[in-house]
Amino acid sequence: MTMDMSRYLGLFLTEASEHLEGLGRDLVQLEREGAPAVVDSMFRHAHSVKGMASSMGFESIAVVAHRVEDLVDAIRQDPSKLERTLVDLLLGATDMMLAQVRSVADNKPPDDASALLGQLADKVSVVTGRTPGATRVLNRPSVSIPAVAAPAPVTVAARVHPEPSEATPPPPPAAEAPAAAAPATEGEGASKTATRWAVRLRIAPTCQTPGVRAFLVHKRLTGLGTLHGLQPPLEDLKAGRIPEGNIQVELETAEGEEGIRKALRNVAEVELVSLKPAVVAPPPASATAAASPAAAEAPRPPTGVDAARTVRVRTELLDYFLDTVGELLLATARLRELGKVLPESSRPPIEEGVYRLQALVKDLHDKVMSARMTPLSLITDRLPRAARDIARRREREVDLVITGAEIELDRAILDELADPLLHMLRNCIDHGLEPAEERLAGGKGARGRVLVSVRRARDRVVLEMEDDGRGMNAAKLKAAAVARGALSAEAAARMTDREAFMLACLPGVSTAKDVSEISGRGVGMDAVKRVVENVGGTLEIESELGRGTRFTLRLPLTVAVVHLLLVAVGDEVFGLPIAKVVGAMEADSEKLDRSREMPLLPHGQGLLPVYGLDELVGVRAPPRKGVRPFVVMEGDAGRVALAVDRLVGQEEAVLKPLSRPLDLLPGLSGVTILGSGRPVFILDVPRLLSA
Repeated sequence: MTMDMSRYLGLFLTEASEHLEGLGRDLVQLEREGAPAVVDSMFRHAHSVKGMASSMGFESIAVVAHRVEDLVDAIRQDPSKLERTLVDLLLGATDMMLAQVRSVADNKPPDDASALLGQLADKVSVVTGRTPGATRVLNRPSVSIPAVAAPAPVTVAARVHPEPSEATPPPPPAAEAPAAAAPATEGEGASKTATRWAVRLRIAPTCQTPGVRAFLVHKRLTGLGTLHGLQPPLEDLKAGRIPEGNIQVELETAEGEEGIRKALRNVAEVELVSLKPAVVAPPPASATAAASPAAAEAPRPPTGVDAARTVRVRTELLDYFLDTVGELLLATARLRELGKVLPESSRPPIEEGVYRLQALVKDLHDKVMSARMTPLSLITDRLPRAARDIARRREREVDLVITGAEIELDRAILDELADPLLHMLRNCIDHGLEPAEERLAGGKGARGRVLVSVRRARDRVVLEMEDDGRGMNAAKLKAAAVARGALSAEAAARMTDREAFMLACLPGVSTAKDVSEISGRGVGMDAVKRVVENVGGTLEIESELGRGTRFTLRLPLTVAVVHLLLVAVGDEVFGLPIAKVVGAMEADSEKLDRSREMPLLPHGQGLLPVYGLDELVGVRAPPRKGVRPFVVMEGDAGRVALAVDRLVGQEEAVLKPLSRPLDLLPGLSGVTILGSGRPVFILDVPRLLSA
């Protein structure tokens, strides 16, 4: 019998990656804290990967996962066996399986792991004192996996109902192995006292792949014992023909009730409706009991996961929803503007309908945005592993503390922040923290500390990363910037220390004594700042010599809606992101101070360079003399002032990306459409100034 498993490839790639990332996090946590419950979580991650890979036909991944299972089980039996080289080997195995999964995603055969398997087998012999047996993987039917051009789209979990209030039951005790950990054959089950259980399950109606969920359930249950009276039949289950998602079967097994529950606990989108001893004799009564209405209405025991509360949705589909709702918002604004030109007697009913439509569309927009919101833990969960690896390479000891990772941001922002956050962590450990001897000489503890904290501040999220290292030297940063020609000596002298720290974000400006292969202050921080600003956020740097450095990212909740200051030059209107606007003021342009022909605007305790927006964007505007507005903006090398013709007002706008070839023009970050139907370009002032 052959079965086409290619339609399950996208699900396999997503879930296998999640399990392997979880395995890596658990390993780092186990090494740091020694929490016994983490071992059981590690075992479940490895076992799930083994089962899924075997079912899909990726035996090379399954055998590595099986050897990892052996080692994790040895740690569970004797926690004293855990030591650094074993953690290194298990992390290496996790990385290998992730690489193999990525190869599958690229339609390539998984990487060869024979050398790693040899190391794992040797380690099993050392920690258990016996030669490991042949790797065993789940028995599976013959499957055919045709070549696929591209993997299925990556998915994200989108909430469709409130999260369950009851907590997920704790993992099984360290002394107990999950029921599905060592699948028993039918002969093994028959050698013990077997009990027949009536099992009723339901697949969530929102499940997009009921066939693969049912197949996984079947594999779990056959691993426990013998199945009788499966409804629907196995062929229908594999094909996804499951009326109303209901599955019923009788399981003859030596495992108890808790063992059956453990085996089914980690199958997503499957709910255990009832589990009770089956009536075996007389046979007709057994069949009646299995199909009776009373059994169908039996009270539902508590389960670890309420499958009906979540569903996987492709990110492309969420993006489409968001774009469509954005178009509805623009169309509603256009209708509102058109209503203003109607006769006054005709306006009330039209305005009432438009306002009602606007309220409905705004509510729909909020719901779509809430579906896109994702906890920051999606990217912060990767940091402990990265911190461990960097610290090992630099021979340092580091404590990484993360708080507030449950706070949510738009998934689009999180995807952009993953690399910048990792680069900041590298900088903190590699160049921020001192070696142990230097810390002890300075009166600090030998172990360095990096704190990552996240909090909500009204409509923004503030993410701070702080180290307790040597700090940054403002004077050296100024000197480095002047030496590279990025700043004049006169401008450097006027800079405050806070402004000087931002010089680390200029390309090539660094005060590091040695730029390692890991990181270098100033090497890449320009990319960090650019990414943060591209999503509508801001980056701030604070530092004190001998005390440490703090990076502060102030981020919007979403990139779909932006707050703009609209300004006009000539006949054109442009949008400036409010997040980068410091303020606006009026001054007589003819009375401004000048330095090397550059006008300077008094602002606060200093002078700001003035740029004409008409010249920057190439718009023809008649010369304007006398008093005119100036907008003070944040630039790469400090604040600047933009001379404009007039301030139009503020607008909450739906941001739309630029299409080719407009996306190649420096200084344009997007476009929006006003209620009047007029398109307005949104300017990226730092890039506009450097173009």
